[in-house]
Amino acid sequence: MKILVFSDTHGDVTKMERAIRSHSDAEVIIHCGDGEMDVEYAKRNFPDRAFLNVKGNCDWGSSLDPTIEITLEGKKIFVTHGHLYNAKMGLQNLIYAGKEKNADIVLYGHTHISMNEYIDGMYVMNPGSCHGYGATYGIIDISDKGILTNIASAK
Repeated sequence: MKILVFSDTHGDVTKMERAIRSHSDAEVIIHCGDGEMDVEYAKRNFPDRAFLNVKGNCDWGSSLDPTIEITLEGKKIFVTHGHLYNAKMGLQNLIYAGKEKNADIVLYGHTHISMNEYIDGMYVMNPGSCHGYGATYGIIDISDKGILTNIASAK
């Protein structure tokens, strides 16, 4: 199963949609916050994809949950924006939350800085910001052989 991960699109839906089009085999799109309206727009253009998203600190008035936990292909994924876990100050709180939830994968945003690491038995990814110059997004492939994660440049 291929999953695309976005965060912090802040109204720049063009790059996100271009990335979705270039990965026609991606079944699930996860947005880590600060782009609720962008996700709603993309849903209309890609009705065949499953979308999941959380509330970011700039999603004012949103009724979305600030975190979600899902299981895809037998792998537990914890998604949050990151601001409630002080992600700009370090990853300790996110790592602890992921461990507490027995997550295989932790996804977050907020910092606008992409990162993709394997920490304490978990894949931890920030897809970066998918708007403006240097826009990035994440790709996760889950198969019977394991989990592959990557950060890609949005054009």
